[in-house]
Amino acid sequence: MPTTHRSTEGADRENRAVTIAVQGVGLMGRQHIKAIQACPKAQLSALIDPTPQARDLARDLGVPHFPDLNALPNDALPQAVIIATPNQLHEEHTCAAFERGLAVLIEKPIADTVEAARRMISAGERAGLPLLVGFHRRHSAVVCAAKARIEAGDLGKVVSMHATTWLFKPPAYFDAEWRKEKGAGPLGINIVHDVDLMCFMAGPVRHALAMTSRATRQFEVEDTAAVILEFESGALGTLNLSDTIVAPWSYELTAGENPAYPMTAESSYLIGGTHGALDIPKARFWHNPEQRGWWENIESQPLDVTREDPLRRQIDHFCDVITGAAQPRVTGYDGLAAVATLEAIARSAASGARESVER
Repeated sequence: MPTTHRSTEGADRENRAVTIAVQGVGLMGRQHIKAIQACPKAQLSALIDPTPQARDLARDLGVPHFPDLNALPNDALPQAVIIATPNQLHEEHTCAAFERGLAVLIEKPIADTVEAARRMISAGERAGLPLLVGFHRRHSAVVCAAKARIEAGDLGKVVSMHATTWLFKPPAYFDAEWRKEKGAGPLGINIVHDVDLMCFMAGPVRHALAMTSRATRQFEVEDTAAVILEFESGALGTLNLSDTIVAPWSYELTAGENPAYPMTAESSYLIGGTHGALDIPKARFWHNPEQRGWWENIESQPLDVTREDPLRRQIDHFCDVITGAAQPRVTGYDGLAAVATLEAIARSAASGARESVER
């Protein structure tokens, strides 16, 4: 009776799976849906989105569809919801989820302001429910291996970190007029993941100094920026970004995690310490095998990692948090730190002065 055994086993697994709804089925929402489907610990329970496209997708997937979270009946509530709606709706949707007793994984950034992020964190703490932020790069096996090297002291004291985000947005990208306006450039759209990873590797940021340029396209929004970060540890970081450069050095192109981007097999992050350095995501540890020194032989050692989909790993971790098997790897406070750093960068770009990060 092998067929019957397999069917029962599948039903048992489904009964044990964590039920997760997805709210917002745009680009990121659909990626989360695929990640849930690929995760044995998770079960997609519903789609929440008022659009006809969401209704049609729910029908195709064989799951219920609801226009908003309040429309879910109490007897059909999932254990958790992934919120992938526009940033300005994050607070409203997260607080509504907590009121219904659901754990939340919120797409980055956590909110559009520090104040909104604080209110979301407070709502989760009052409800006694976890709030995780979708910085899925922290779940990359390469990133985790690099962090482990830092924590083990292999780099010595971390002194500096550099991130490059160079990409080219073609003219058709700007057919939507809002993409030419302030807030829609690489500072507002492209660097939140980079800022979070820099904080993950080097610690909280104390001050930011930024300069921007719009000289290439001459739109209202910047197309290029250079940022200096001072970390609370005393380390310094630089972030150089532009959406008008044809180049192989951005995380999306170097990591090979998203098939939508061609992989260049380069690195976009450099982390340097008094005993060694890392380049990511090429995943190499550089050090002097004997005496440290400029004139001494320097060697690279590959990090021992397997390449896995970080979005799938994030869902796996989310399920573990919900069942009590793990503590959140990326908390609301991490999301708050990223937004606060972005706000300091934006203030510095406007003022020309070094700005404090106000968490």
